[in-house]
Amino acid sequence: MKQKKEFDWFDRPESKRKLWIMLYVVCAALVVPDVFTHRHAYFGFAHYFAFYALLGFVSCAVLILFSKLVALFLKAKEDYYDK
Repeated sequence: MKQKKEFDWFDRPESKRKLWIMLYVVCAALVVPDVFTHRHAYFGFAHYFAFYALLGFVSCAVLILFSKLVALFLKAKEDYYDK
């Protein structure tokens, strides 16, 4: 008899859709206060709408890309432990 594969909550298509919607709602909720906040920025470009949200996103993306680049040099060979 075949055993039915039990899926995790995160593997269900309806759950994935709910998680994406929740992500969009949280991101929008974090950007909305930027409309009502007066910033005393040291640099002129820091006054743009959602500047700090974009800065955080770009910084995170750069860190991920940099870590993938570093992983190319630090990756161990497949037979490293078989010696």
